[in-house]
Parts: sequence; C-alpha cells; structure tokens
Amino acid sequence: MPSAPVRPPAAADRVYSHVKEGVLGRRYEGGTLLTEGELAEAVGVSRTPVREALLKLEVEGLIKLYPKKGALVLAVSAQEIADVVETRLLVEEFAVRKVLASPAPPARLIARLEALLDEQRACAVTGDLAAVAAADRSFHVEIVRTAGNEIISKLYDRLRDRQLRMGVAVLEAHPDRIATNIAEHTELLDAIRTGDAELAAGRVRGHLGRVSTLVRGEGR
Repeated sequence: MPSAPVRPPAAADRVYSHVKEGVLGRRYEGGTLLTEGELAEAVGVSRTPVREALLKLEVEGLIKLYPKKGALVLAVSAQEIADVVETRLLVEEFAVRKVLASPAPPARLIARLEALLDEQRACAVTGDLAAVAAADRSFHVEIVRTAGNEIISKLYDRLRDRQLRMGVAVLEAHPDRIATNIAEHTELLDAIRTGDAELAAGRVRGHLGRVSTLVRGEGR
C-alpha cells in the first residue's frame, strides 16, 4: 500500500516559522516593524495566514500587534533577562542536585552530555550562531529532564524562546564566548561524572552568573 503524500505546512505555519526563526536568530531585531504585506511577499502567501501567524506570535510574547501598522518585534528587556536567569538558576541547580542524589551519576546522562558537547563543538565550527545557541540549550535541557520532574521540565521548556534570543545576542557580541561555554560545560560534565553535587551546583551558578553579566552587557 503506497504511503500517503506528505502535505506541506499550512500557509499560517510557514509564516509563523519564518517570523519566529527571524526573531530568534535576530534577523529581525527588537524594534523592527514587520508589515503584513512584506511578510506575505516574503513567504509567498496571502495576508490572511499572516494575520493568523502574527496573533500566535503575539500570544508567545515575541511581537506586539498594532492595527493598520504591523507587528513590532519586542526587544528583550533588562527585567526579562533578570527573570530568565533567576528562573534558570533555580531550576538548573535543583535539577543537578536531584540528579546527583543517587549513589552513582546516571550513565545515560553522561553519555548524552558527551554527545551534546560534541554537537556544540561541531556547531561552533560552522559559525551558525542560532545552531550554537540551540546546541548549548540542549545540554542544559538534558540535565533538567533527567531530574524527572515533569512540571519543572515543562516550566523550563517555556523559557526556550527567550533563552535562544539571549544566547544568540551574547554570541554576536562576544564570539569568544562560544569556546568559553564549551569549556564551562565540560567542567560541569566533569563534576557530574564525579557525583559531586556541591561542585556541580557551583559550576551551574558560575556559568549562569557569567551568562547574566554578558547578556546585560556588563563584561566579557
């Protein structure tokens, strides 16, 4: 029996992906005004699916709609940065401590983190900052999910878009941070291998503290 043909994404989904990728990858910077006509032409659709996609993106907090004008890409505020880093610190330190509460570090987690470090190194070679930021986030996601608290995992997943925007912004401003991130992740993985919860928690605090400083533009 022949398989059913794969349907292309709906028009609104294509617009949604186009705009979201542009915002997260900073092709559309904060403060950019997007018009329905421009987006319809760029994606090759009518204006109706553009409106549908923009409404969804507004709900997600990436844009602000202005009737008869267009959609304004929202900049990341200092308060948002502080809130995201604070939430990440609470979640990630809890997660790594819970993971290491068992007698031995989970072998599957260590193998997965090793693979993700290799992925980060490969992305770094390409120079694709969006891919680097995504690989970076995947490393942290793996630790949070391994902690086994589904509610906390879902909370962490809701930070995804904000983390990726901030991550790309930092890497654009500080390209040397790519190698530093990989080094800090390696240190965190080493602490997890030893099963030292205090050391691992300290690595998390140090890593996120430096990221927060860079995102705020206060250092290198």
